[in-house]
Amino acid sequence: MTNVLLVLDFPEDLRTTYFNGIAKAFPAVTVHPVKDIRDADPHLATTDVMITFGPHLRDRADHVLGEAKRLRWIQALGTGVDNIADRANLRREVILTNIHGIHGAAISEAALMAMLNLSRDTPRYVRNQDRHAWERSPCRLIEGKTVGIFGIGAIAQALAPRCKAMGMTVIGISSVKRAVAGFDQVYGRDELTTAVAGLDYLVVLTPYSPETHHVIDAGVLAAMKPTATLINLARGGVVDEAALLAALQNNTIAGAALDVFSKEPLPSDHPFWSLPNVMITPHSAAFYDNYVHEALKVITANMRHFLAGDTAGMINVVKR
Repeated sequence: MTNVLLVLDFPEDLRTTYFNGIAKAFPAVTVHPVKDIRDADPHLATTDVMITFGPHLRDRADHVLGEAKRLRWIQALGTGVDNIADRANLRREVILTNIHGIHGAAISEAALMAMLNLSRDTPRYVRNQDRHAWERSPCRLIEGKTVGIFGIGAIAQALAPRCKAMGMTVIGISSVKRAVAGFDQVYGRDELTTAVAGLDYLVVLTPYSPETHHVIDAGVLAAMKPTATLINLARGGVVDEAALLAALQNNTIAGAALDVFSKEPLPSDHPFWSLPNVMITPHSAAFYDNYVHEALKVITANMRHFLAGDTAGMINVVKR
């Protein structure tokens, strides 16, 4: 009997959809769904497969991975594998796979939404609507502006042509400097401060790792134009949030759209909530109406290979 631990801090209907998709496709597999990682302890000793998002393990990741002695495979439900791959208790023999290739359209649209909403000051209009206030002001166009995309993987390569279609100049920033279709210029990560100086929008898509921890720091923010905005759709840890808060409060940059945070959910008393030049979304940029069904295609394909002992045939295996 193969035991699957499904850890999803999601609404019940989404968790049930994942559960049913796996349980119905593999009736010989036992699936234990939990919403809160603190409820996983009774299942850890018998878990063979874990399906989750890294952030859903929160600060119990080392405990969970250490106690799951039978664990042989982890299916991450996003592209990012932080808080899984970087845990000391993740044994080398445990296979780690992710969901790759289904986020491009959703995150591209989230980035465009953020740029358009910030340029048109939509947060202010929403607040004015709440108080029935009729106030007009000119917007800023994104046409003719320059957007920098930090991290030029598959998602960025979906976003770049969409930005070009809006009449924007597209700059890439990557750990490996190379020519990429759809980008007008690409800088290396070591040129980050130089690259951001000419941007109107900086979209952060780079994976979170020890190398990218707080890579967007006070120095980078100071190098940006005071009219520029930051859009973080990657991970909270990529940005030094204390430095960002100071930059926003001091109008060093014009604003920010933040979908991810170093601590999630974002505490209700965090200053970000109250800043008029900040747009907050709850780590939802990648979620869309068909996400679960697209993710289940990857899960079921990998489960078939895993149960057949054909681990070499599994897809989206993360090298580490």
